[in-house]
Amino acid sequence: MEFTSHMSAALDAARAAGARGEVPVGAVVVAPSGAVVAVAGNRTRELNDPTAHAEVLAIRAACHAVGSERLIGHALYVTLEPCAMCAGAIAAARVARLYYGASDPKSGGVATGARVFAHSQCHHAPEVFDGIAAEESETLLKAFFAQRRVSGS
Repeated sequence: MEFTSHMSAALDAARAAGARGEVPVGAVVVAPSGAVVAVAGNRTRELNDPTAHAEVLAIRAACHAVGSERLIGHALYVTLEPCAMCAGAIAAARVARLYYGASDPKSGGVATGARVFAHSQCHHAPEVFDGIAAEESETLLKAFFAQRRVSGS
């Protein structure tokens, strides 16, 4: 099977999140067949829910769509390195492959920070591919935070 990146859909979800005033992070869950199962962007402010990160929302929607708490064989595309909470959800859902864009030295939980998948307590670690559309993801985030600093919100 030929590899097809779904990062453009994740970037679209990130842009939509930013337009709603959320930190612009987007996530897409893709089935082993290559079909998109779920797409989500951050909604922490909108839902008043600190767990409403794009990855968690996409995983929840995908699990609902497939009728299982496990996403065996599925891939997750996300524009920013998942935090420790999201990495834990990725492991619990048994996501097969994680593709992410920008690294997150401040709050990342995969390659930086907690490195959740490296812990012996982690029962499942996906294959991880970083740097996918990293420049576009970083640009989106930097522009969002620069605008917030200017507007004071």
